[in-house]
Amino acid sequence: MESFDYLRAATVEGAVQTLAGGSGAKCLGGGTNILDFMKLNVEAHPQLLDINHLHFNKIESVAGAIRIGAGVRNSDLAYDSRILENFPVLSEALLAGATAQIRNMATVGGNLLQRTRCTYFRDPVWECNKRQPGSGCAALEGDNHGHAILGVSKLCIATHPSDMCVALAALDAIVEVQGPQAKRRIPIGDFHVAYGENPAVETTLKPDELILAVELPLQPLYRNSHYLKVRERNSFAFALSAAAVALEIKADRIVTARVALGGVATKPWRSSAAEQALVGQPVGEKTYAAAARAAVKGAQPQKDNGFKVDLIQRTICRALMTLEQRLAKTAAGV
Repeated sequence: MESFDYLRAATVEGAVQTLAGGSGAKCLGGGTNILDFMKLNVEAHPQLLDINHLHFNKIESVAGAIRIGAGVRNSDLAYDSRILENFPVLSEALLAGATAQIRNMATVGGNLLQRTRCTYFRDPVWECNKRQPGSGCAALEGDNHGHAILGVSKLCIATHPSDMCVALAALDAIVEVQGPQAKRRIPIGDFHVAYGENPAVETTLKPDELILAVELPLQPLYRNSHYLKVRERNSFAFALSAAAVALEIKADRIVTARVALGGVATKPWRSSAAEQALVGQPVGEKTYAAAARAAVKGAQPQKDNGFKVDLIQRTICRALMTLEQRLAKTAAGV
């Protein structure tokens, strides 16, 4: 690890001023991601700006929404009664991630900026366009069984690692950020970007902006939601495939649907194709299978991860069937 200066932010305005000063400062929340990469010499930052003492570690009810401060710890968010009641998919996604110890440290803002766990990105020995633009992508010819099949480019096939962000994609979350001049409200679908000519660019957050909060609109649909994660072991493993789903059902037909995917894409992947295939259709395996097929249309599997095309379809179907059964039990008062 290269040496760095440690700074402590006293105010949001002061933090933004430091970020805008051109020193290359990076924010330090829980440190569960950035410190790993600094120790591995994947990243080097001349300054780390500790933002843990700022007042954005609250979960608040606001007009028609729940506002989650960027400094809220993953564990606190997962077990909050308002989240459990209104957004079960988010609680389930958070509890499926990492370990209890890491969840106790990791923050919402840090999770939004979580970087890939691609083996080649994490080891400076290998070529990686995300770590060093223009150097190449070792994953294309190497072991890519865990890599992406959706949103890939000729320069990068790394998957986005976050469980929380997949749930947020299904919940139409808004990310609130503060820059030197003004605040911005960014829809979660516009916050992360698919890999284009520069895979090192992962979000639309500017270097001089600070994440303040995530806002979740309160809608009945989101109470009927579920997160399913498939991985190689049951703890401390990243998703091979994951699905965040929500359904509104009336008279055994799907009125509204949300489907977001993880473990298979270069960003949290909202599947409008799957949602369109669900709406207006009767509940049941046939409908879910059609939606799953729509979700993988255009997939680009690599030499080792073709199994993900089938796996994510099965994950979507199982998540939807589980949710349908849960809703039926609730309606029956069971």
